[in-house]
Amino acid sequence: LLWSTAFAVGTIQSSSYIAPVAVPQSWEDWAESHRTASQQAKRLALTETWIDALFDVHGHQIFQLGLFNADPHPGNILVLEEGTEGDRKNTAANPRLGLIDFGQCKRLNREEQVQIAELILSVANNESNEKVATSFRKLGIKTKNDSTEFIADFAHLMFGPLKPQHLDHDWHKKLHQMDSMDYFPKELSMVYRTSLLLRGLALSLQVNASIGEHWRHHAQTAIDRHTVEVPV
Repeated sequence: LLWSTAFAVGTIQSSSYIAPVAVPQSWEDWAESHRTASQQAKRLALTETWIDALFDVHGHQIFQLGLFNADPHPGNILVLEEGTEGDRKNTAANPRLGLIDFGQCKRLNREEQVQIAELILSVANNESNEKVATSFRKLGIKTKNDSTEFIADFAHLMFGPLKPQHLDHDWHKKLHQMDSMDYFPKELSMVYRTSLLLRGLALSLQVNASIGEHWRHHAQTAIDRHTVEVPV
């Protein structure tokens, strides 16, 4: 019903915009009263585009700028309708996203950017447990037993897609019986907070986002830039 109503509203408003005389006033009044359905349908259609944009913006901040907002919760993300009355009546005009409240920011130096990028890429590229754990250890993670499997599984849980076993209590119980965390890298904590908030938002909109996949190109760019600046 939502989509059929939205389609009818869009058709009437577009026709009214092109040929005002040809559209009965009663139709225009009905379309105006149901404009919310059209806006809602449009926003639903833009959900994945917006999620991609949010990950892209924060990936750019982390890996390219080295200064990022670590508090992108839903209350700090606004949907902005176009400003003019003509734009509001034009169904072709897409709303934009606005980001506010940059009061909780974190700065990363070049070495930290590269080390985090290597961890992100090892997860995104589905590297071996040994390679993933090695990347994590470079950041300074410490566990009681230094279990490679535990460290790699923890990294995949943080930056990979959500998998069925991640919703299984027994899987988590087995993971924490295997090993336990002694020290979590402070350089990574705010990056993880950012990714956790963005993934939580995506999941609430029924999008299972992989942090590694979304940030893969930003992480690779950071590593490539470092390789050019510091030749081996």
